Formats: sequence, C-alpha cells, structure tokens
Amino acid sequence: MLKDGLSLLGFVVAVVVGTFLLNQFVFRSYNVVGQSMEETLHSGDRLIVNRLPVTMAHFVGEHYMPKRGQVIIFKNPKFIAGDKDEYVVKRVIAFEGERVIVGDGRITVCETNGHCFNPDDDFKGEPKSYTSGEADIVVPVGEIFVAGDNREGSYSWDSRNGLGTIPLGLVVGPAAMRIYPFNGWRAF
Repeated sequence: MLKDGLSLLGFVVAVVVGTFLLNQFVFRSYNVVGQSMEETLHSGDRLIVNRLPVTMAHFVGEHYMPKRGQVIIFKNPKFIAGDKDEYVVKRVIAFEGERVIVGDGRITVCETNGHCFNPDDDFKGEPKSYTSGEADIVVPVGEIFVAGDNREGSYSWDSRNGLGTIPLGLVVGPAAMRIYPFNGWRAF
C-alpha cells in the first residue's frame, strides 16, 4: 500500500515537472486578444508558440533572432501589473540598425546597406496594404521593430505608435500553429 502511494506520488511529481519543463522550454499556448493581427489572426484564436529556438539560443548564451515576417509573441515592455496585455503577438518588420519609415499609407524598411523595400511585399499578402500613421525610426541595437497586420487607425498598438521597439530578450518565440478554432487550424 505504501509502495503504491509512493509510486502514485512519484508519477504525479513527474507529470508536474514534465509539464513545467515542456511549457518553459519547448512550447507554450497563448490566446489572441484584439484585432491587431486581423486577417491573419482573430481575437479568441489559440496559438502554440515554439520555445525551442529561444531555448537553444539561450543555451549558447545568445538572444533568439526571429526572421523578418515571422509572427512572434513577446512580453510587453510596457506591461504594468494588473494590465491585460502582458504578452503581445505581432509581426517582425525590421532589425537593429535598420531605418523604418511609416508614411503615405505604407511601411518602408531601409537596410544598413541603403537598400529600401516594403516588407509587406514578402508577407504573402497577409497584412492589410494600408498602414496609418507617421514614423521614422532607426531600430536600436538588440531590438526589433514589430507591427500588427491590421494597421489602419488605432487597431494595432505596435512599434509605430507607442509600444516602441522590442528588446530581443523579451521574445517568447515564434507562433508555430493556430489550434483554435478547430476549423481554422494553421501552421506558421
């Protein structure tokens, strides 16, 4: 009887520790709140975030560097306890040293070599074509510029309009798949 109880306790402890380790280092689940990523994601969508690239980068003493155009989840650098937006989902637009110009309804990224382009041209048409606001920002070292896909009006609070650029150390990981709603399952 004691042996069975200890076995059960050991099993429960292993499950709890295993769940913690998987959640911390392999994947996490997040709910999308708000309209900032429409039409790619909608409020209420459930995402699985791949933590492995972040874990591997940290293992070798580096920050994870997402790819341009990736949908990522990160800890809100302006989060205040009690606020609902501790974690945010946005698309990666530009990297350190790059200049981002928002104006005339579009985003332009100028790389350090002087080559300028509209990053929306490479995102398979997911972001809406119109980007409201005005900005001219050079992305600081160790940070990235992010934006929602729904950039009309004030739908997306992002690097253009108050959120600022995001330190790489706050990136939780790239979105791996949308698992809910079930009829909207999608891999990223």
